[in-house]
Amino acid sequence: MIRMVARLIRQGVTDLALNPWTQLLTLMGVTLVTFLAGLFLMALLTLDSQLGAVRGETAFQVYWHPGMDMTLVREQWENFRHMPDFAAATTFTPEEALRELGSRLGRSHGGKGELARDFPFLGEGSPLPATALVSFAPVEEDTAAWVSQIEDFLKNLPGVERVIATPLRDELGQAWRKVSRYVLFPSLGFLALILGLLVGNTIRLSLLGKAYEIEILHMVGAYSWYIRLPLVVGGALQGLAGGALALGLLRLLHLRIRDALNFPPLLAEIVFPPLEMCLALVLVPAVTGMLASRLAVRG
Repeated sequence: MIRMVARLIRQGVTDLALNPWTQLLTLMGVTLVTFLAGLFLMALLTLDSQLGAVRGETAFQVYWHPGMDMTLVREQWENFRHMPDFAAATTFTPEEALRELGSRLGRSHGGKGELARDFPFLGEGSPLPATALVSFAPVEEDTAAWVSQIEDFLKNLPGVERVIATPLRDELGQAWRKVSRYVLFPSLGFLALILGLLVGNTIRLSLLGKAYEIEILHMVGAYSWYIRLPLVVGGALQGLAGGALALGLLRLLHLRIRDALNFPPLLAEIVFPPLEMCLALVLVPAVTGMLASRLAVRG
C-alpha cells in the first residue's frame, strides 16, 4: 500500500512534464494572480503603516538662562535644523523677545534706543532670555517615549534653563488606529478568499485536458483516491511553485520601489509583507491547488 501511494506521488510529479505548455501557462496564471494579490497586500500594509503612525507635530519651547553668550546659543539654533524629524524653528534673541513683548503691549518696533525709551526702567540690555520654539514631525508609534527623549536632550544643552513640550493632536492617526482592526483583517480575509478562488479556478481549468483519462479510469473501476492522488500532488506543486515565484518577483519589485514615496511631505516607505503573510502567499495557492484538483475529479 505504501509503495502504491509513493508511486502515485511520483506519478503526480512526473505528470507535470507531460504537457509542458499547459503546465507552463497554468504556472504563469497562478504566479500572476498571487503576484497581484501580493501587490495589493503591500499597498494595504503601507497604507496601514502610514495612517497608523503618529504624524502630529510636537513643539518645544526652549528658554536659556538670561545673559547667555549668544554665539553659543546661535550655534545650538543651527544644530536644531539638522536634528531628525525637524519641522520648523522660530528663535528670539533677548532684544527680539523684548521687542516682541513691546509690540504686544502696543509699543514701538524700533531698535535698541527706542527699546530703552519704551522701557526706561530696564536699564541697559534686555533682561529676557533667548528663546526658541522648535517643532518636530516624528513618525513614531511610541510618541511619549520620543517626546521624553527629545525633551531630555534639549534640557541638557549648555545654558538651557527650562523646556516645555507641547504635543499637537494627530486626528487622522488616532481615528485610523481605532478602526484599522475592522478594516485590515476583513480585507486580508477577502484577499485570501479571492486568491484561493482564482488560483483554484486556474488549476481546475488546466485539468480539462485529462477529463477523458479520468473518465476511463472511472470506467475500469479505479478507486477515487487512486485517481485523485496524482492530480492533488500536481496541483499542490503548481500552487507552491507559483506562490514561491510570485513572492520572489514581489521581493525584487519591493527592492526597486521601496523608497519611491520617501520624499516630503509623504516620507513613506513601502512595506513588504511580514514572514507570516509571505508564507500565506505561498501556502494558500498550494492548498487551493490541492483542493481544486480534488474537486475537479469529484464523482
